[in-house]
Amino acid sequence: MLQKEQARNNIITKEMEQVAEKENVSSNFIKESIVKGTIVITKHNQRNIKPIGIGENLKIKINANIGTSPLHCDLNEELEKLKIAVKYGSDTVMDLSTGGNIDKIRQEILKQCQVPIGTVPIYQAIVDKGDILDVQENDFIKAIEKHCKDGVDFITVHCGVRQTAIPLLKSRIAGVVSRGGSFLVRWMNHHKKENPLYEQFDEILKIARKYDVTLSLGDGLRPGSIKDATDKAQLHELNVLGELTKRAWKQDVQVIVEGPGHVPLHEIEKNIKMQKQICHNAPFYVLGPLVTDIAPGYDHITGAIGGTLAAYYGADFLCYVTPSEHLRLPSIEDVKEGVIASKIAAHAADIARGIKGADERDIELSKARKDLDWEKQIKLSLDPEKAASYRKSSKINDKECTMCGKYCVFEQK
Repeated sequence: MLQKEQARNNIITKEMEQVAEKENVSSNFIKESIVKGTIVITKHNQRNIKPIGIGENLKIKINANIGTSPLHCDLNEELEKLKIAVKYGSDTVMDLSTGGNIDKIRQEILKQCQVPIGTVPIYQAIVDKGDILDVQENDFIKAIEKHCKDGVDFITVHCGVRQTAIPLLKSRIAGVVSRGGSFLVRWMNHHKKENPLYEQFDEILKIARKYDVTLSLGDGLRPGSIKDATDKAQLHELNVLGELTKRAWKQDVQVIVEGPGHVPLHEIEKNIKMQKQICHNAPFYVLGPLVTDIAPGYDHITGAIGGTLAAYYGADFLCYVTPSEHLRLPSIEDVKEGVIASKIAAHAADIARGIKGADERDIELSKARKDLDWEKQIKLSLDPEKAASYRKSSKINDKECTMCGKYCVFEQK
């Protein structure tokens, strides 16, 4: 029986109890929120992992993307990225592989990962065929079935990209920047047909029901420039996703809705509130958002700025952005930097939202700082290794640091 179905039948599952304990809320609250669709539990019914709760009034969760490309494929490197992402606090990981033996890569990641795993099955269909134009409608469904059968916990499906939205893209600076969205626009333009993921949404729901997999309704038309934000194409897709959310809920399928993208700071609140209204308060999953376009090499920072504000206004799930965004496939170090930046954003938003216990670690670290307890400060930091290396590099044994020396504020009596 599905998580949502059991909740609707007033059954509290062990997964609901585990999430409630971790979030410091009641299991009844989790159950009722799953019924309403404002919280999802991402856990495949065949995977022995701890479930994650994503949604309203829970701690903000973060996701790290890993995966190969046709120009860079190293399974061991991707497994190390997986290890680093989880070590530094990523709540979920998505495998976006498009290079090499992607079946083997996905299956190895699933074997070694103890957090929920997401994928984008459309990539499977394209890699198998070699070109999006050679993909037939049923190939998309076969790819979705394959990923769900393998044990992924949630899948991104770009069902909201419709033919009627394509003319709305003409005024954009960046066009379509979602890989899945661009593939589907090209397919529709070539075949003169509607998006097969939209046309076969009922089939997708059947598969999601079979495996109790959460659908992440992809934002294939998300803005890739701050000047494209909140335009007609983005809103067209958002309205379709609102319709599909209700259809999924009728089948007891859990839903996350994905969002932008590149959004200037002053438009973030409006974007979040529109999504919540149009998509019936389903959990909102945002990429960044990036608040400026001029920071290649530092987009983990632009994404963290936008992510903090988005989470404060109601986004529930942040997809990390790494320093290599727009430039290359992320390295292991890029993954670490991206996860920590996103973790800071999520934590800052949790404090601002008044999540119970969110600031306890901050208080403990502040006390340790006042006491010049360097060991405890380092232990409580998000990146203890980096904090320790900075402290060690000063090459002093005194309580003070090289910033103030004998003028340390905490040594003045």
